[in-house]
Amino acid sequence: MKVAVLGAGAIGAYVGAALHRAGVEVHLIARGEHLAVMRKSGVRVLSPRGDFTAHPNTTDDPREVGPVDHVFLGLKANSYAAAGEMIKPMLHETTSIVAAQNGIPWWYFHRLAGPYEGYRIESVDPGGAVTAALPLERAIGCVVYAATEIEAPGVIRHLEGTRFSIGEPSGELSPRCAELSEAMIAGDLKCPVEADLRHDIWVKLMGNVAFNPISALTRATMAGICRHRSTREVVVTMMRETVEVARRVGCDPQISIERRMAGAERAGEHKTSTLQDLEKGKPLELDVLLAAVVELADLTGASVPTLRAVHAVTDLLDEQVRLVASA
Repeated sequence: MKVAVLGAGAIGAYVGAALHRAGVEVHLIARGEHLAVMRKSGVRVLSPRGDFTAHPNTTDDPREVGPVDHVFLGLKANSYAAAGEMIKPMLHETTSIVAAQNGIPWWYFHRLAGPYEGYRIESVDPGGAVTAALPLERAIGCVVYAATEIEAPGVIRHLEGTRFSIGEPSGELSPRCAELSEAMIAGDLKCPVEADLRHDIWVKLMGNVAFNPISALTRATMAGICRHRSTREVVVTMMRETVEVARRVGCDPQISIERRMAGAERAGEHKTSTLQDLEKGKPLELDVLLAAVVELADLTGASVPTLRAVHAVTDLLDEQVRLVASA
């Protein structure tokens, strides 16, 4: 098997190192000092499960990689539309694109039987730009339950979790998912192939839809948001509204809001990825987390006043971040 990791940041480099340890031919595509260190010294993974160093192939040019069996996307979802030209040199007839993203993916209604089959979510796939870059028939979904961070260039700190649930948009248990799962497991990761990955998407989104934007607005950690009584109530309300939207598009998340909140509290003084992006002056990845849910509420007639209000203010915040970054 040959795998390319496009966007070998914290998650991408961690997955790439694990696959390389399993004997897979891995090519990490990255930039800057992070790439320079990985080229020289490999990927150093620091983990409570045991530290290790892997030496996969590294480059900043996908043309050096050539066609692969799987492209693992470690990019932010708001970079997907621009990734098409980088991915093209790595495709052969059956290459899959494994999108390890939070939120609602561009392929969500692809091959989903029901009244919304084939619907394109504009906030996620504006003008079809993401579908043009990442063809639907190549997509394999991936829900990430691992927490990692770049401690230093070339050094990945694995904090917790090793589960990467994957699945086909159609729900079939395909050979391509099976072979990828086997390789991930051989690399000491958990990688179940789910017949209904959309359920996992909504369960994780119940937390992301609230904690990510609120953390950006307040600069608070997940535990801090939970401790503040009024903000905690806002989170619970946002979760309830999100579950209603999920049910209207045919998915009933089988987890209570109380249990989801308890999981967030266990994360402790953890900064969400959105807050980390804000502190670095990067655009906020909220279209797939929040705007998409509001769009689906409009599609299905669900009432989501709290989601809508939080989306309005975080959309303005993102606009300000982008203005400063472009100045």
